[in-house]
Amino acid sequence: MTAGAAFPDAYRGRPFHDGVRATGVQRVPGRLMCAFYDTGGEGVAYHDAADRNQGSGGLNPLDGGYLNGFRADEAVGVSYTKGDGIDDHPYNDHLPEPGLLYVGWTSPGNWLRYTVEVTGPGPFAATLLYTAAHDGAVALTVDDAPVEEVVEVPCTAGGDDVEWRRYHHWALLPPFRVPALTPGRHVLTLHTVRTGQMNYAWLDFHPTG
Repeated sequence: MTAGAAFPDAYRGRPFHDGVRATGVQRVPGRLMCAFYDTGGEGVAYHDAADRNQGSGGLNPLDGGYLNGFRADEAVGVSYTKGDGIDDHPYNDHLPEPGLLYVGWTSPGNWLRYTVEVTGPGPFAATLLYTAAHDGAVALTVDDAPVEEVVEVPCTAGGDDVEWRRYHHWALLPPFRVPALTPGRHVLTLHTVRTGQMNYAWLDFHPTG
């Protein structure tokens, strides 16, 4: 897909579907699950600085379980929220549901693409359920447009003496403006712009007009 190319003619990715949790094209307005990025592999549906999934098959052993093995053959780091004080603790600003899949191990320059069906008129705003070990920034682009505006992502790691748990302080990013979306099918790209070490669970899109 070349810069500025419109969906769908130049795009070789496809909506993710596995018959368990994902049902294909995600919709705007609505909730976009970050771990359900498109299929198509490196350079098409995603770009990741890692050469393997550091969540599925790394942190989470491949024991035959659906969550532990989710998309284990791809380089994007994917994990899920857990109990026992890992993701359910008093340092959260927003308590995530257990077993919530998310993208992690993010690095600047990484990106993820999502085929979406826009079912209503815009303009739209979005909020992100995330964690951030440090201040960072992300961006959303439409149909492979270049990044023009970035969204600042505040650190969520304060107030905790347990170092590893600082990567699991969940919060909601305040609503931010989404690039113009017209009704129909589009490709959204979520870019990690600065710092990384952030986790992304979902983006909620809602109209602002």
